[in-house]
Amino acid sequence: MQHTHASSGTPSEDNERYSRQIRFAPIGACGQEKLAQRSVGIVGMGALGTALANHMVRSGVGRVRIVDRDYVERSNLQRQMLYDEEDAEQSLPKVVAAERRLRRINSSVTVEAIFADAGPGNIAELLEGLDLVLDGTDNFRTRFLLNDACYKIGMPFVYGGAVGSRGMSAIFVPGETPCLRCLIPEADSGGETCDTVGVISPIVDIVASYQAVEALKFLVGDAQARRKTLLSLDIWTNRGHELPAARQRSGCPCCDRREYPALQLAEETTLSLCGRDSIQITGHAPFDLERWSRQLEPASRSLKVNAYLIRAELSENERIVLFADGRVLVQGTDDPVRARAIYDRYIGS
Repeated sequence: MQHTHASSGTPSEDNERYSRQIRFAPIGACGQEKLAQRSVGIVGMGALGTALANHMVRSGVGRVRIVDRDYVERSNLQRQMLYDEEDAEQSLPKVVAAERRLRRINSSVTVEAIFADAGPGNIAELLEGLDLVLDGTDNFRTRFLLNDACYKIGMPFVYGGAVGSRGMSAIFVPGETPCLRCLIPEADSGGETCDTVGVISPIVDIVASYQAVEALKFLVGDAQARRKTLLSLDIWTNRGHELPAARQRSGCPCCDRREYPALQLAEETTLSLCGRDSIQITGHAPFDLERWSRQLEPASRSLKVNAYLIRAELSENERIVLFADGRVLVQGTDDPVRARAIYDRYIGS
């Protein structure tokens, strides 16, 4: 699903809107014109993604494509700046709620909202026509997918991650810098996620700001100013360091062997969403939500339906979420066997 909103600003209105940014010499009027002609993608519209989209849209980037598979919940509101209580109450897809807010922030920017799960089968289409990709994801499975896809097609990729009070960020430019796999070949967070150890919103804002400024540098063509390191910092303990990103790693599957392993993986039909006590199951045909809401209602403690999904409370701790595109979330368990049993019971094998 995709929504597109066309540009509507006049030159005089835009000059007033961006006057302070234009006065910043490294951008200036010429840089502002370049931003208006550029297209960026943001994959993941959680904490990082919402802050990134806010920066890109307010900066006047001409086209901003946002991609996410999830819907708004109350636990998002502490740090995901584009959403409010009404979005959570309605269980709106994040891209739908974000697009509405971004349109109200800057109507002269074209916003494209895609409600989908990024994977090997659709990543090329999701990145088509973009100048740059910003990482708003919360897992290295998707980050490596973005890294590999970007290095295969030659598109810059701005990495960012935040958990607890710690964050990391770097810009990777094919042909100029090593890739994410060169610096963090076996990347994971040691089992720590925002859902297991928490996260404070200031580190999200800081990491997103580092990502956004590197994006602006690239989009206006200021290569000399771009960061040449992977930045890591902990704002609670006031520690930080930078890892040089000057050399490709020998044997890197992307930079050295041109293999792009994340693009070769089979689409996973059962996927544990790390730290979220949720299992995603794919492979079903698109759901007729009206029909399925009638079918699930007798077995549900409560049922919430909108144009994009059905959320059925099955018990005190378990729920099942059906998305129109055929995806299913089983929430309240991290056991794939238990999730599949619930799926088979209510959806069918």
